Amino acid sequence: MFPAGIHSNSYFGYLVVNDDDLHSVVLSYLVHNCYKETVESFTSCTEMKRPADCLEDMEKRKRIFRFALEGNALKAIELTQELAQDLLEKNPDLHFDLLSLHFVELICSRKCTEALEFAQSKLAPFGKVQKYVAKLEDFMALLAYEEPEKSPMFHLLSLEYRQHVTDSLNHAILENANLPSYSAMERLIQQATVVRQCLSQEQGKVMEC
Repeated sequence: MFPAGIHSNSYFGYLVVNDDDLHSVVLSYLVHNCYKETVESFTSCTEMKRPADCLEDMEKRKRIFRFALEGNALKAIELTQELAQDLLEKNPDLHFDLLSLHFVELICSRKCTEALEFAQSKLAPFGKVQKYVAKLEDFMALLAYEEPEKSPMFHLLSLEYRQHVTDSLNHAILENANLPSYSAMERLIQQATVVRQCLSQEQGKVMEC
């Protein structure tokens, strides 16, 4: 698989990577994650051409994600519908998750009556579909605890859950705009992980022989 006398781990040190390719990977990551100011600086320093309308698109996505991460999911939904009118209609799972963020925010603010009313009007209709039933039960169970942060469903209140929903929203918006839903860097890491796993398995087989 590798040239004679060269270990797989050191072989990659012989590979030459084009600077333009590296720049493209970095730019893809920055655009994907809405680092607008850094994109401007990076493209200026490297004399790269900015993707068409990328700065305006990043600013819109960045606003949406900021609202979602800060707990203002209803505003994030509103802006998402302005940016991509039928996106949430085509992605009910994502729509449910965003609505659940608002429900969780009401729970954390101890607005239990408002949370119950919101659940009945916005979340309950999802219960007609079997795959949402268990999720609904978990969210509704939060109402039973005076300190929901100490409940078995505490992970639904975490920043990690909010980040997960926000990442899913980012991927959906990019995909809806016919753009890569994952950055080139993410794909490279995924591919490198698979390659390393395959190499480890092959080396294990060789050692067994």
